[in-house]
Amino acid sequence: MKLTHAKAVALMVLVTLMWSIAGVVTRQLESARSFEVTFWRSFFTVLSLLIILPMFQGRAVFSKIRNAGPYLWLSGACWSVMFTAFMVALTMTTVANVLVTMAISPFITALLARVFVGHRIAPRTWLAIAMAGAGIAWMYGAQADLSQHLGGTLVALLVPLASATNWTVVQHSRAHGENIDLVPAVLVGAVISSLATLPLSLPFSATQHDLGLLALLGLVQLAIPCVLSVLCAGVLKAPEVALLALLEVIFGILLAWLGAGEVPGASVLSGGALVITALIANELIGWRQKS
Repeated sequence: MKLTHAKAVALMVLVTLMWSIAGVVTRQLESARSFEVTFWRSFFTVLSLLIILPMFQGRAVFSKIRNAGPYLWLSGACWSVMFTAFMVALTMTTVANVLVTMAISPFITALLARVFVGHRIAPRTWLAIAMAGAGIAWMYGAQADLSQHLGGTLVALLVPLASATNWTVVQHSRAHGENIDLVPAVLVGAVISSLATLPLSLPFSATQHDLGLLALLGLVQLAIPCVLSVLCAGVLKAPEVALLALLEVIFGILLAWLGAGEVPGASVLSGGALVITALIANELIGWRQKS
């Protein structure tokens, strides 16, 4: 799939919208909890990718995994950490704490890309990262309580660390002329996550209703958008991908408002407006400089 910069940005926005449905869908579960939720979501992601990847790449995709080098396996490990840590953190602390912690992803990504890939981070991008981080901190700062939820916050910290490492791996492989297809790494990550959480999920308690919702998450919230995000990362710089990914927080708030009746307060609305302004300004300035 050949993507222009503009199409990659638009596709990444769609990806964040698909990622953001996790909260509102999870609230509809009847009995599945904790590691079982993570297991079934990752399991259905595996099933989805076993259909999606051969459709687009043929059966050769499996030989790619068998013969893969370190980049693909490192990316797969990063995906597995993100898949697992996010859901586990939500069972240990508040959603606000998890989201505040995830908001540092652009900072970590920018630093790793600068050190390992040699990307020059434009001043506009640094400013946008700072504005977006400030916006999310304003949105949730009053609710975050690290002293009472330190364990959950530390688990949540694994998400931005793994995310930043993953985008840097994708960029590093391409910057060094390694024409490696990292899309199968999403499948590797889902398999690792499923195997790691299976023993902790027993005995199963999910109802048929729960399994239907978790299958939806596996396909629409993980399999499809994660594959698309890797394609976007081949066009966009790592810090730009991480910055756009912050839209997941905004979309998640709106979906919780519409689908779960969680009305956001004034600080959430004003902070969200700051995040969106930072993203739009960064993209508009970038396009103007290239034109």
